[in-house]
Amino acid sequence: MASAASAPPDQSASVTQGVNPWLIAASVMLATFMEVLDTAIASVALPYIAGSLSASNDEATWVLTSYLVANAIVLPASNWFSLRFGRKRFLMSCITIFTIASFACGAAPTLGIMLLARVIQGAGGGALQPLSQAILLESFPPAKRGAAMAVFAFGVVVAPVLGPTLGGWLTDTYSWRYAFYINIPIGILALVMINRFVHDPAYIKKTVVAAFDRYGFGALIVWTGCLQVVLDKGQEDDWFGAVWIRWAVFFLVISFVYFCWHCWRDKDAIVDLKVLKDRNFRIGSVLIFMFGIGIYSTTTVLPLFYQELLGYTAFTAGLAVAPRGIGAVCGMPIIGFLSNKIDPRYLLSFGFITFGLTTFYFGNVTLDISPTTLLLPIFITGFGLSFIFVPISTAAYGTLDNKQIGNASGLFNLMRNIGGSIGISIAQTLLTRRSAVHQNLILNSVPQTGQQFQNSMTATQQALSGYYGQSNSLSPAQTTLYQQLGQQASLWSFVDVFRWLSILCFLCVFIVWTFKKVKPGKAPEGAH
Repeated sequence: MASAASAPPDQSASVTQGVNPWLIAASVMLATFMEVLDTAIASVALPYIAGSLSASNDEATWVLTSYLVANAIVLPASNWFSLRFGRKRFLMSCITIFTIASFACGAAPTLGIMLLARVIQGAGGGALQPLSQAILLESFPPAKRGAAMAVFAFGVVVAPVLGPTLGGWLTDTYSWRYAFYINIPIGILALVMINRFVHDPAYIKKTVVAAFDRYGFGALIVWTGCLQVVLDKGQEDDWFGAVWIRWAVFFLVISFVYFCWHCWRDKDAIVDLKVLKDRNFRIGSVLIFMFGIGIYSTTTVLPLFYQELLGYTAFTAGLAVAPRGIGAVCGMPIIGFLSNKIDPRYLLSFGFITFGLTTFYFGNVTLDISPTTLLLPIFITGFGLSFIFVPISTAAYGTLDNKQIGNASGLFNLMRNIGGSIGISIAQTLLTRRSAVHQNLILNSVPQTGQQFQNSMTATQQALSGYYGQSNSLSPAQTTLYQQLGQQASLWSFVDVFRWLSILCFLCVFIVWTFKKVKPGKAPEGAH
């Protein structure tokens, strides 16, 4: 095996400028936590937003879509803006925009104003994750980056899990508007801490920034916007059965191909795709994309299972999945300690195997489970997730020097967000279509003329005859059996989604071992 090459020089001392790097970590983690938390909280409050603003549920989904589109557009462009205006100044500007827009969302009297505020909020929030991650990675020497990423992962992994619980409580106890107002004190605290502790590195102050890449940014707007709208409305409008979706996909493909060609060819493009030449970063981008599919899908599907099939409220469903956040919190200190001592590939394998096994366990659920049946598996899932995010970042950024991290971080976070959007869309489509498939299978295996169905019908009629009378109990009995049929078919669709997600996790284990070995403070083996 080739000997390990030296890592890029440690430049963290010039970045921290005498400030304790853990204070920097806490400062930028607040911004990340606020941005990720808001996405999860808003999803819980959608029905209440729709009712309050006299909008349909379909119209209310644009509250999420408008945010995600603006968020995805700014993500990869954040590096150019940070170099042009200064990273600290740009980060503080984004937090200010996000906080003011959060107030506007909470105070919005109409859906139109709400959507405008959400677009502005998404634009402000899009840069928070990559900027925070870049600052964090540059503030710590390579040997301590694993522990630093454990702090960052707290915001990225725990916030989506705590969001439904906190959002449900705020909405039920006060109003959906407080789901946005809660960002105001967090944003102010983040501004104060970042102004006090964060400083720009020397290379940013000396960088001569090229002119703004209008063509690349325009292509980025088109393909990310088309992608998000297609994913959000595809199942509702029968995917390629709708003419407008076919046209949207056409513009998506054309703009995406042009974006990739332009950003690879032009050295002054808004995103430098040549960073994907680095093997570890390329593999890490693939894994974070698949990780986004897994975590966002399960975060969406589990509360739906509790609410649609078991009759939980938004708040109680949030409480049911809250142990995942507790598991992640318990895992963070452990992964922060182990990441500097154990090959990231072993940690990633453990994380994906644990995630896969618990997801497969979810694939054995029934309608008779108690509220506590899945608490331990959900807790273990959160614990396993903490062993994924940190080692992926450690391995993916292992050979990149500080000047590449800002650009790479925007691309890395974009891959996770796109994976999450695609995962949610696929999960929702599967739940709808597999439910119809299972309903037909059940009807074929239990025909209405069969003895089993006739016995069930007779028993149900007798049970309902006390309420409706013997002569009027046939129709209620048929309705009851049809509802049971729909519930059972829907249950099996959830089972399918969980089992397919577990297969995805096990596939990730094989991809993990295509990483080159990374040691703390060193580059991958075989790097040149």
